[in-house]
Amino acid sequence: MVEKFNLYFKDVILKQYAQFQGKTKRPDFWWYVLFYVICEIVLAVIDKIIGWNGVLSCIFGLALLVPSLAIGVRRLHDIGKSGWWWLIGLVPVVGWIVLVYFWVQKSK
Repeated sequence: MVEKFNLYFKDVILKQYAQFQGKTKRPDFWWYVLFYVICEIVLAVIDKIIGWNGVLSCIFGLALLVPSLAIGVRRLHDIGKSGWWWLIGLVPVVGWIVLVYFWVQKSK
């Protein structure tokens, strides 16, 4: 599990922080999402225990905003879509359903 963390999560943060060109394969994307969600949950629990009302998870989310956008764009490139499709996520509910549908597709 630690090897996958180093390979998928740390690599995206340290080596591809704001790289919007290129492609990201499906496993790379979903491992990044998994580790991101786990970290957010852990930080939310710590916030709740300390009583900071989401300060740590908010800082974490802001710190990883750019790499999260970048990996989403690269995943869209991998299925043959423009990175601008990310903007459909601004449409409540339907936008996120469309994005998840795109992200689970096989590479082209």
